[in-house]
Amino acid sequence: MTDHPSIAGLPLVLGGNVFGFTADEDTSFAILDRFYEAGGRMVDTAQGYSDWVPGHVGGESETVIGKWLASRGVRADMRIATKTGMHARPGDLEPAKIRDELQKSLERLQTDYVDLYYAHRDDQVTPLEDVAAGFDALVKAGQVRELGASNYDAGRLAAVHTIAHANGMTPFTVLQNEYNVVVRDSYGPTLQRLCTGRGIAMLPWFGLAGGFLTGKYRTREDLARHNRGSSVERFFEQGLKTLPVLDAIVEETGASMAAIALAWLMRQPGIAAPIASASRPEQLDVQFEALELELSDTQIARLTAAGG
Repeated sequence: MTDHPSIAGLPLVLGGNVFGFTADEDTSFAILDRFYEAGGRMVDTAQGYSDWVPGHVGGESETVIGKWLASRGVRADMRIATKTGMHARPGDLEPAKIRDELQKSLERLQTDYVDLYYAHRDDQVTPLEDVAAGFDALVKAGQVRELGASNYDAGRLAAVHTIAHANGMTPFTVLQNEYNVVVRDSYGPTLQRLCTGRGIAMLPWFGLAGGFLTGKYRTREDLARHNRGSSVERFFEQGLKTLPVLDAIVEETGASMAAIALAWLMRQPGIAAPIASASRPEQLDVQFEALELELSDTQIARLTAAGG
């Protein structure tokens, strides 16, 4: 890929973490159909989705996506990203391990290649030279088109990127870290400069802070009323300071809070596209709304000042 993975159709990436989890197979197919019909062309998943659910072993999301790709006959149109090493266990990124795990992913996805393959989390034990060589081998074998790192800090990303370049290997050219209006730490100024300076596209996860930036969580009681309440509690301290600014821009623009949050994200340095999931087809409306929304420079600056 020369134009980075999101820019084929809409500059959006559909998060697949809900497929086979909060969205059953039929609902997942409806979400994927609507995304595709609107011009969306990239879906993000991982081998580990959704092994946190009792009775699941991981790969459930990939399996649903594979069935959808096969049934719709659209594999050539889509860009599929998946990841290995979600739990950052020692040795997760050893060359033999990532090769074997990729084979399992390809079987579940019913394809012979993935467009983007990520190191899901940094493996602090496997030497970076081995990590770079292992991922490069998958590209040279034709099973992977582009490489990415997820949840990496600036120092480790710079190191593995430099090693790859110095040895004629395929470098990581995509980063997927958490980043949104409320949480900025994992894509701070140093990492932004690294990505923009080296041409590494940032595809942030949790662009809506797990639903917090839809505005439905404003009190502790709201947390108790929603299934995902416990997962968004960590956004409260900073988020409750940010919500009044978002509320004001809602009044100024007439746009939804979630669309404003995504529109801000699209304007940040190095961001190629936000990743956002949907548990129902109609939830994609927010993503499509964000594409049409043009915030003023002043509104962008106010949100930047208000956030983490």
